[in-house]
Amino acid sequence: MVREYLGKARNLWRDVSRLLVPRRDRGPIDGVTVLCDFVSTRSAFIAQKTLYGYLKTRMGTRYPTVFEDKVFSNSIKLATQHVFAACLSDLTIFAVANATHGHSMADEERAKLAQRCYEAALAANAETAPLQFAPRDCIEAFSSRLRDTDWGFGALRRENFTRSPAALVRWAPIAPELKSHDEQIVFNSIRFAWREVRVDFSDRLDADAVMTDWGIQTGLTQHKAADPPRALSRPDDVSKSGA
Repeated sequence: MVREYLGKARNLWRDVSRLLVPRRDRGPIDGVTVLCDFVSTRSAFIAQKTLYGYLKTRMGTRYPTVFEDKVFSNSIKLATQHVFAACLSDLTIFAVANATHGHSMADEERAKLAQRCYEAALAANAETAPLQFAPRDCIEAFSSRLRDTDWGFGALRRENFTRSPAALVRWAPIAPELKSHDEQIVFNSIRFAWREVRVDFSDRLDADAVMTDWGIQTGLTQHKAADPPRALSRPDDVSKSGA
């Protein structure tokens, strides 16, 4: 019986993991397509890592049996997409802000680049998304967020990562009374998980190449600002004590 339960559990995790494909690569981020691919794959990685980790921790000894519940398994699939969309929102804005930092570019143009990356990532996962997931709602929420984005400061920093912790707590199929005790731990876990992604992005980013590519695609001439504000050499250099 236990072997049967474990088999069902493995099958569900395999099915859910196919919803998002967190590929990893180490080449330079030197174009718009590569930039969009980075935010998509790393958002998928963080969504899976943090959501599945939280579920496994909370399931404990009940882990082999809960997968028999179709409602629960569907909840995991839906949660995966919502956490992914929130991770994508945070990382896309951060990545575009840093890629365009120090260049003469209107905020409206930054928003266009961010919107392209965000919608491309959602579209790439559309076929495997559960029917209950509404990508259009996510796109509208992201567009609204872009209108209030502070591209010159807030979007450049780790404090920009606000949607993903909230989504992880909201959508994880865990009893509310348990979530109330877990919230701070869950928030810290995903904030810590983002640190490696930000450093990886900083190390691999060729901002000039990304801007040149965007200029070619849009017909806009991109150039560096005469006296851009100093950017952090690494996105977490302000403080090593926090996530």
